Amino acid sequence: MSLNDQGCLLKTKPSEEENMWDSERLSQVPFRVLQAHSGAVTSCHFLFEDTRILTSSHDGTTKLWDFITSSPICEYTDDHSGPISECNPTRDNKRMVTSSYDKTVKLWDLETGKVLWSVSVDGLVTSCNVSGDAKHVVCGVDMDNGICIIDCATASKVMYIKDHHTSTITRCCFDPESQRICSVSSDRSVKLWDVTARRTTIQIKGAHNNVISDCCFSFNGRSLCTASWDKGLKIWDVNTGDFRRRGPDYLFSAHTGSVSSCVFSQDGCYSVLPASVLLSGGYDRMIVLWDVQSKYKKLVLKGHADWVLDVALSASKKWILSSSKDSTVRLWNLENYEEIPAVIENKKAIGSRLSKCEECEKPFPVAHWDNANVIAKCFFCRLPTPSNTMPSLPAVPQTSSCN
Repeated sequence: MSLNDQGCLLKTKPSEEENMWDSERLSQVPFRVLQAHSGAVTSCHFLFEDTRILTSSHDGTTKLWDFITSSPICEYTDDHSGPISECNPTRDNKRMVTSSYDKTVKLWDLETGKVLWSVSVDGLVTSCNVSGDAKHVVCGVDMDNGICIIDCATASKVMYIKDHHTSTITRCCFDPESQRICSVSSDRSVKLWDVTARRTTIQIKGAHNNVISDCCFSFNGRSLCTASWDKGLKIWDVNTGDFRRRGPDYLFSAHTGSVSSCVFSQDGCYSVLPASVLLSGGYDRMIVLWDVQSKYKKLVLKGHADWVLDVALSASKKWILSSSKDSTVRLWNLENYEEIPAVIENKKAIGSRLSKCEECEKPFPVAHWDNANVIAKCFFCRLPTPSNTMPSLPAVPQTSSCN
């Protein structure tokens, strides 16, 4: 039996006395099931310091959920006439962009629920993403296998790159600095487009052995992860281009079916520190939590009745969101997952040995697959001093006019 087959389902609206996570045994990861969509849920996000949840669906709606009650507090409806392929919030959580098979891209005010603008294109819009500075939106269009870049202030198409790929673009996204756009495709290639130079700076043909379904940058922009129908995940060093010499990092035995989504943790956001974990979801209905440095599975979550289409990890790494073709969203509580017997046994099985750092002379763990002759310094001595500057977080809204 899997770790979560016996998970305890909380009521949608718990009472004050009942507003806590339950589980019948310590060997489980508690979870909640969020049910309000009538079609496949294509996107899920944490908002407002993890107090809200945003989802989009093939039912043509986007919903804002309260984290505590796990119930919708706002619905954005009636503007898309077809399935919504993706929703993506701005970094300040004030607006969101949605893309649809109705051949439109829309920018919304999250508080009022109003559509600020709608842009039509010539084909189905398969993906959308808003830049970190909220100045541009990029979307993938299936008609010409192209990407369209839209100015958020004027709702004008500033660039349309026709035939950017040789087959359908499955996902496109900005890097954290809003300088590059990554796109992946059914043609099995990865492309990075430089927004300022207006040209492709990195092209990786045959990056996977099947359709590439998703891509995501680490929050410091140094790494790019790609997920594929070949059941694998790859991590590319796009900052130094080191992958050209030694190839990408592989996450072996990722899933037993096509991998549909991936996302890095945010702990590498404002420093040179790499992301510590990666989250993936797939056709096998599973969600996998990965240790990025050691490249092993920390945790496998099961429970969805159909393909997992998207995953999200809270900034605190205490919560996981997963959305599925089964029309539900699951919220998983990871606060005590390190105490799960299966996780403990997996750690022991992976194993490590101690090596002495040549710089600080302190012992540090080296995984059994690492080359101790190459890794002569501990993790901290291999890194420059991280920045101490942290930007302030947006305030959580008190009341939304579309409640």
